[in-house]
Amino acid sequence: MISAKKAVYFLCINSDIDPVAGHVFDALSEIYKLVETQVTVDGYPVLKHLDDKGNEFYFVRTDKVVCHDYGRYLPIMNRHFSDFDMAGLVTWHEGQNAPDKILSVHTTGDVETGYFGNADPVYIHNLLLSLEKNRIAAGLEDFRITTEGTHWSGIVNNGGTPDMILQFSVPLVDIEIGSTQSSWSNPLASKVIAHALIDFFNGTGKKLKNLLCVGGVHFEPAFAAAVLQTWVDNAFGISHILPNHWLVSGHYELEDGLVKLENCIKSIKGGIDGIVFHDNLKGAYKEQLRLLGKKYNVPVFKHQLLRRPLEIQWNR
Repeated sequence: MISAKKAVYFLCINSDIDPVAGHVFDALSEIYKLVETQVTVDGYPVLKHLDDKGNEFYFVRTDKVVCHDYGRYLPIMNRHFSDFDMAGLVTWHEGQNAPDKILSVHTTGDVETGYFGNADPVYIHNLLLSLEKNRIAAGLEDFRITTEGTHWSGIVNNGGTPDMILQFSVPLVDIEIGSTQSSWSNPLASKVIAHALIDFFNGTGKKLKNLLCVGGVHFEPAFAAAVLQTWVDNAFGISHILPNHWLVSGHYELEDGLVKLENCIKSIKGGIDGIVFHDNLKGAYKEQLRLLGKKYNVPVFKHQLLRRPLEIQWNR
C-alpha cells in the first residue's frame, strides 16, 4: 500500500508585494474544498485539501514572501512542515529581459556560494508535466512551460544568508507566472497552477534518468525542452540547473568548485544518472564535470544529446 504524501505551499497574498499568489489562492478556493486547520500564520488559518488518494495539501497565506524574510518564517516552516514530502512557493517572475507568458519552476539554491536545497526530481517532473497538461486543457496557447536556473530570491531581497537554505530540509521549488502584469493577472494561468498544485504526486510511471544540468543561460531552452522528452519507458529528471554566469562568479573552475558541484549532486534525491552540459561551457568547467562523471560513474555529455536520448551511454 502506497502511503499518502504531504505538500505545503506558501502564498503571499499581499497584492502590493506579490501580484500572483493571491490570484492563485482565489483559483484554489474556487476549484477545491479547502478546510481550516488549527495552525495560523500571519493571522490566517492554514488551509488543507485532501485528494481522493489521501494525499494532503496545505496552503499557507503570508503577509510577505517567505524567502524575503526567512529569519521570521523558517522557524514556522520547520515547526509545522518539516516532515512533508514537498514544498512550493507560489509567486511571480520579473526581471530585465525576462520572457513573458511563462509558467516556470526552479529549485532552491545559491549556485555562486554552493548552497543547494534538497531537490526531488520525481515530484518536479510530475509538476512540470501537470502544468503542461493543464496549460493545454485551458487553451493557454500563448504561454509556455519552462525551467529556470537554480536560485533563491532571499539573496537579492535581503531575506537571509545562503546557509539558511539548508535549514529547511523539505524539497522546495518556486512556481511562478511571468513576467508582466497582464500575465500575472491572467485568470487561466492562475487556474493552471491551481490544478497542477494538487497533481504533484501523480506520476506518469516513466523511469527517470536524473540529470545535473550545467551551463547555458538562466532560461536555458535545451534543459526546459528536456522536461517533456520521453523515450521508451524513460524520461529525464530535471532538478538543479547551474547557469554559466554563476559558475563564473562562483569560481567553479577551482578546487572549491568541485566541492560545490558535489554538494549539488548530494542534494538531489535518488542521485544522478548523468551530467549534461551546455556546449558553450568553457573547458575548465567541463573538466570538473568529467572528474565528477568518473567518480560517480555516470555519463557526461553535451546538451544536444538531450534530443537523442537513445545515443546516451547510461551506466545504470
